[in-house]
Amino acid sequence: MPDSIRLEIPVALIVAAFFLITAFQTERLVREHGNLNAIRATQAVSLEQADKVREKFQLLAGETAKLAEAGNAGAKTVLDQLRAQGVTVRPAMP
Repeated sequence: MPDSIRLEIPVALIVAAFFLITAFQTERLVREHGNLNAIRATQAVSLEQADKVREKFQLLAGETAKLAEAGNAGAKTVLDQLRAQGVTVRPAMP
């Protein structure tokens, strides 16, 4: 009987420690999740603005590509510079 009493206390301490560690880690993960959601929300406006700028740039670049196809030397130079920087430009759709 004394041997069983000796095992109950360490087992109870191990179970309590495991529970506390699990609870602590869960709380940290929940807090981090909330922080990441807050960061995503603050970046949403910037991403929307970036999408608008990208759309305007694609429209402008497409129109420039149309001018280059029509023989405009300045537009060809602009397209060559964009291609040199790795930017893919497609002519604007009618």
